[in-house]
Amino acid sequence: MTASTVFITMFTLLLVLIILRVPVSFALAFAVIPILVLTPEVTPIMLLQRMMIQYGSFIMIAIPMFVLAANIMNTSGITNMLLRLARAMVGHLPGGLGHVNVVTSMIFAGISGSSNADAAGEGSIIIPAMIKEGYDTNFTVAVTACSAVMGVIIPPSIIMVVWGGVMNVSVSGLFLAGIVPGLLIGFFQMGLVHYFATKRHYPRTSKFSMKELGLAIKESILAVFTPIIIVGGIVFGIVTPTEASVVAVFYAAILGFFVYKTLNVSSFLNVLKETLELSTIVLFCVGTAAIYAWVMAYYKIPQFLVYFMGSITTNPTLMLMLIVIVFLIVGMFIDAVPAIIIFAPLLRPVAESVGIHPMHFAIVGCIALAYGLITPPYGLCLLIACDIAKINCITPLKEVGAFLGAMLIVLLIIIFFPVVTLGLPQLLMPSAF
Repeated sequence: MTASTVFITMFTLLLVLIILRVPVSFALAFAVIPILVLTPEVTPIMLLQRMMIQYGSFIMIAIPMFVLAANIMNTSGITNMLLRLARAMVGHLPGGLGHVNVVTSMIFAGISGSSNADAAGEGSIIIPAMIKEGYDTNFTVAVTACSAVMGVIIPPSIIMVVWGGVMNVSVSGLFLAGIVPGLLIGFFQMGLVHYFATKRHYPRTSKFSMKELGLAIKESILAVFTPIIIVGGIVFGIVTPTEASVVAVFYAAILGFFVYKTLNVSSFLNVLKETLELSTIVLFCVGTAAIYAWVMAYYKIPQFLVYFMGSITTNPTLMLMLIVIVFLIVGMFIDAVPAIIIFAPLLRPVAESVGIHPMHFAIVGCIALAYGLITPPYGLCLLIACDIAKINCITPLKEVGAFLGAMLIVLLIIIFFPVVTLGLPQLLMPSAF
């Protein structure tokens, strides 16, 4: 079988299975079966070995650990504290709760590393509050879902951990590279909230008060220190990303059990159960995606893509835009984790062939795939927010489109100006270059 035939067969079968609502992790495995039948050289034992190699990566331990830390934070009531802090900071602006929504997501992103945890934890509180204050339901869902995307862009980020593990790129460098793009997305979203608030006369939530701000900072300061501990520990070489994820779990548990005293043994066991359920789904998907990616590599599909895309352009900026289009389309159908494992190794030779820096390629790829969290039919953050608001996921698409447009502008800025992503890593981690 030729590389093009294998690629078309596997990708078409994968899409058909996803459309038929087969879980992505199983769809990835089933899509490989025709290749096993048609190619005797590729055996099930070879594929299982590939899966075990992927699971043997030390960095993968960070995935369940960051998920556990986020779940502990949510259960400990820290989300409420962050909402109070955000309200004290930006609640006085027009459309106050919309700004609170975005700012809380920016802060929570630095704690959880998970957009889904942000959408579910913060969304369950802020969506009813915004609707009660008279905000349009579609706007409320759009700003909640789109701001949650920052959860996997502002460090720590689970998908950056996966990218670093799969592609052998410094996770510490990726964390630093994600800070400025994540903040830019937040600021652009706040600008859009201000526009809608002015146009629709959304209310201010509160008057600015230094006393309230001081109380909110005092209450939440230990939680806000979490990203400083995690990212700072990694950047200054005190801990590895995997060790940092374990530190995050212990720190979150100490806050929940002993400082805020909002966590007990029963709730902690429930958190462990939820984390195990989610982590097994994610890690099984990592394994099946590794099989899928290995078969593509076996048939030299990366070389085929280098030849095909190289015939279109050799300009690094234009090539990066083509790669972004691929990631944006892929992100509409499958989660970022399997998408990274499958497509990042395939597209890396394409990026290298035109001189795109691996870290720039990584951040652009992670952000493009993160946008898939709000684009149907996958759009998991959008689905979560719509479920909380009890509306169909189609109805808020106009407002979601406006926020996605602003986010795409940020992505273009990152593509055309690599210093936006590479500036901090070059300054603080020159050894990574």
